[in-house]
Amino acid sequence: MRTDDVRAILEAISEGTISIDEALRRLSTSTYVDMGDVKLDTGRGARTGGPEAILCEGKTPAQVARIISTMRTHGVPVIATRATSEVYEVVRSDHPDAHYNELGRVITVGEPAPSSSTAPVVILTAGTSDLPVAEEAAETARMLGDDVSLIGDVGVAGIHRLIGHLDMIRGAGAVIVVAGMDGALPSVVGGLVDAPVIAVPTSVGYGASFEGLSALLAMLNSCAPGISVVNIDNGFGAAYVAHRIVHSNRGYMTR
Repeated sequence: MRTDDVRAILEAISEGTISIDEALRRLSTSTYVDMGDVKLDTGRGARTGGPEAILCEGKTPAQVARIISTMRTHGVPVIATRATSEVYEVVRSDHPDAHYNELGRVITVGEPAPSSSTAPVVILTAGTSDLPVAEEAAETARMLGDDVSLIGDVGVAGIHRLIGHLDMIRGAGAVIVVAGMDGALPSVVGGLVDAPVIAVPTSVGYGASFEGLSALLAMLNSCAPGISVVNIDNGFGAAYVAHRIVHSNRGYMTR
């Protein structure tokens, strides 16, 4: 962004023709750090309500550490997904305050966004094997400033386990349902609650599950209304959807 562009925005604020929030949005569209092989989007939080995240898969530990150090220099909180313990050890040497969720494979650095939600994000898993994806969603949602409750192992093979938590689930602003195998749990939950349901298929299952494809198709074909579906094993994406639902002024009503 050129100096003249910044001046025009500042003059517009002074004249009262645009708000400070609108000025921040305009400025953030040109805010990034050119690191050569990386173009770090430091303005994403102002534009979208959440910082740029780092997908660690395909990057060396040194690359991840360099990106995180640059983010912290610019005051950007860190969410790094699909991180190995090797990556974490390298990051922790520079950032002792880094936190590693080993099960969810998520590194976080910095303080979470202030919580402003009126209802929590509730995360359900069909089985214990779905917990890694659920933990990825939980860590992401917490860093975005959401209150999170995680309830594991309440799949349809023992539906009475789910019924025992209905009061908590019905108080959610959004419900993330993580399931592999037959992918049936989101449909059941969608028929029991009035909150938006985000379904996450996982690659958990035997041969005919096709690494999560059968669960994905089952969720896309759900007869229960109010269900959206993200990609296989995408707990990170589900958390962002839930965050925007819970925090949007145009979104779901508060209860």
